[in-house]
Amino acid sequence: MEYSVEELKKFALEEGFSNAGQLNMKALVFMPEVRQMCSADKCHAYGRNWRCPPACGSLEESAALAAQYSFGMIVQTVGHMEDEYDYETIESAGKEHADCFIKMMRKLKTRYPDILGMGAGTCRRCKTCTYPDAPCRFPEDSYSSMEAYGLWVSKVCELSGIPYNYGPNTIAYTSCFLLK
Repeated sequence: MEYSVEELKKFALEEGFSNAGQLNMKALVFMPEVRQMCSADKCHAYGRNWRCPPACGSLEESAALAAQYSFGMIVQTVGHMEDEYDYETIESAGKEHADCFIKMMRKLKTRYPDILGMGAGTCRRCKTCTYPDAPCRFPEDSYSSMEAYGLWVSKVCELSGIPYNYGPNTIAYTSCFLLK
């Protein structure tokens, strides 16, 4: 299937993202080192969320799933902070990114039902995840992060020709969508 990068980029910007561009599919390298960072549990989601390790599946399963796709788009939300400790902007940019990501994923699914979305950080669909006591309440809206897939996000951006660092006092949240 042919995809229009410009059409998808325009759509992403209309949905509220700050930047978007084509993902270099060869940049999808599934690294055990990244997955090991998840197990350090610095985000407090490891073993507590259906879409985070270990519940989201093995690195091999992640790579096999992504290999079914031929095209990808990266989307970003860039927050501009008053200073490097501007936690409010960090949080609000993260929430804005997650909201835009879910909204765009829903709309893209109507056109591309087999889409695979990889978010930024842990799934934020629910305030409290049901893991491990009950099934995911919203499997159609939930998502694993690029990091949960074992992807080194800055390297994926670099190899795709998309900025990752927007300079001092900025925070960039990066996600991607894969299409068959």
